[in-house]
Amino acid sequence: MSNEPTHWTPVCAATDILPDTGVCALVDGVHVAIFHVGAAEQFFAIDNVDPKSQASVLSRGLVGSLGDRIVVASPLYKNHFDLRNGECLEAPQHSVRAHAVRVEQGRVHVALA
Repeated sequence: MSNEPTHWTPVCAATDILPDTGVCALVDGVHVAIFHVGAAEQFFAIDNVDPKSQASVLSRGLVGSLGDRIVVASPLYKNHFDLRNGECLEAPQHSVRAHAVRVEQGRVHVALA
């Protein structure tokens, strides 16, 4: 049995997200933060709502790395969220969901976890 998501939602053109930034999209009623990381054309998606403040702001955070982890720092409380799995490095109880992302024919698609 495959773990491949079956419902993909087109969100935007890949070129709409500048490298090392994020955008917010409403995917099936869920606020999702989608990030374009570096020149390697990597895309990641996590829940956009900061669990500590309940504000939909993670897409506006600063993208960077801590060790070998690609993270976004929440603009409110500066907690770091791993873009691969949604883990909050400072407070794992505040982790968010990570969602599947793919780029097809120049468009970013997201499948909710």
